[in-house]
Amino acid sequence: MNHIKIIAFDADDTLWVNQNYFDEAEYRFRELLQEYIPYEDISHELLKIEIENMHLYGFGVKAFALSMVEAALKISDNKIDQKIIGQILELGKEILNKPVEMLDGVIQVIEQLHGKYKLIVVTKGDILDQERKLRKSGIEHYFHHIEIMSDKQVNDYRKLIKHLDCKPEDILMIGNSLKSDIIPVLDIGGYAAYVPYKSTWAHEKTEDKITSSRLIRIERITEILPYLI
Repeated sequence: MNHIKIIAFDADDTLWVNQNYFDEAEYRFRELLQEYIPYEDISHELLKIEIENMHLYGFGVKAFALSMVEAALKISDNKIDQKIIGQILELGKEILNKPVEMLDGVIQVIEQLHGKYKLIVVTKGDILDQERKLRKSGIEHYFHHIEIMSDKQVNDYRKLIKHLDCKPEDILMIGNSLKSDIIPVLDIGGYAAYVPYKSTWAHEKTEDKITSSRLIRIERITEILPYLI
């Protein structure tokens, strides 16, 4: 790995806790809608609407909250009480006010790699929310560049490479999503380290079988250090 110059970190569920809060909100959302259809069908309908809305809302808490409201109206055939709509919106606000909980080993890894590589954050989601989390994380000053993307597709990474004025093989991307953090980076010729999180949003799951000499699979983020130091 001596040729690596830039290390890119995904943010949500790689640097700090995120999906837990969405899972908790979805559980409470299902409780609010349980009189209409079964739990599993509520989650299925919500995910379907989230996917349909991505081209309009993108990713993040605000998109999630709007999709919950739309799902509630559809599931209830527009009969849902306005008070429950208010409670659904509060679920979104609660996520936005959650503390930033760093994942184990993150600070250790960043401190040891800082000064040896250019460290950057490559994440997607709501800009205001991601900026808030970076500020509250206490690690923002370690990063040479912060990239908050509307999505993480091959072309998005190509634009990043051009902006950084580097070659794909100069970058190692560390993330918890095979679909967003790993596969696109491998596709453009970069290197990637996959560190799974205990919970993954259904839309980020993939059945693709990935085999590449440029892919490292680790269980904890600290396991990347022997490859780089």
